[in-house]
Amino acid sequence: MSTGPRLLVVQHEPDAPVGWLGEWWSDLGVTLTVVRADRGQRVSEGLHGHDGLVVLGGAMGCSDDALAPWLPATRRLLAHAVATGVPTLGVCLGHQLAAVALRGAVTRNPSGRTVGLVPVRLTAAGADDPLLSGLDGLPAVHYNDDVVLGLPDGAEVLATLPDGRPQALRLGPAAWGVQFHPETSPEIFGTWLRWDSPDGLTPEQEDLLDSVTGAREVLRAAWRPLAERFAAITARSSVPGRAAPVTS
Repeated sequence: MSTGPRLLVVQHEPDAPVGWLGEWWSDLGVTLTVVRADRGQRVSEGLHGHDGLVVLGGAMGCSDDALAPWLPATRRLLAHAVATGVPTLGVCLGHQLAAVALRGAVTRNPSGRTVGLVPVRLTAAGADDPLLSGLDGLPAVHYNDDVVLGLPDGAEVLATLPDGRPQALRLGPAAWGVQFHPETSPEIFGTWLRWDSPDGLTPEQEDLLDSVTGAREVLRAAWRPLAERFAAITARSSVPGRAAPVTS
C-alpha cells in the first residue's frame, strides 16, 4: 500500500484526463482518487482524507452550471481547499473555476482562442514561486477561449500570455491555477482538435498537432518537475503540524 500523499482529482469530460500528471504522480507513489463528475460521480463538500486537490480542464465554461451541474460543488470544494491551506492545482477550466470560486472574474479572451504551444513567461513573482520557478520560457500546451480577467483578492500573477493576460496564478499559500495543460500528451491534444473538426482537421490544425507531437519529449521534460514539486508540497503539508511551503 502506498504511503505517499493522496490527491483528489475532479475530471470533467472523457477527453480531458489527468494524463501525464497522473503518470508522473503514480511514479512518485502518489495515490489518485479521480472523481468522474461527467459520469455522475459526486463532487464532495470536503477532501475526506485526501492531502491535495486537482481540478482538470474541460470544454465547458466555468459558469456553465446547466451544462455541467457539478460545477457549483466543484467551486465550493476549491474555495474550501484554498481557505484551509490544502495544496490545490487548477488546470485550465480548473484554474478558471478556482478564480471564480475566490470571487475573481472569467470571460472570453478578447484576444481570441489560445491553442497550441505557447511559452510560459514568468513574472518576478513566478521566478520565486515554489511550483514554477526555473520554468520560464518552456513551451506549454494551451487550448482555451476563456481567461481570468479579474484577479481574486490576494492572487499573484505568476506568468502571462503574449497578450499580457494571466497564464498562471498563485491563489493562496499552497494553491495555484495554470491556464496551460502540463498533463496533455499529443494524443489528448489531437482528440480536442478532432472534437472541434469532426469532418477532418484543417491544414492549420494539422500544423498545430504536428508541433505538439514534435515537442513530446520537450514537454515531458518541461512539466514533470511541476508534478514532482506539487507532490512534494502535498507530502509536506500532509505531515501533522507542518504547513505547505510558501517560498521556494
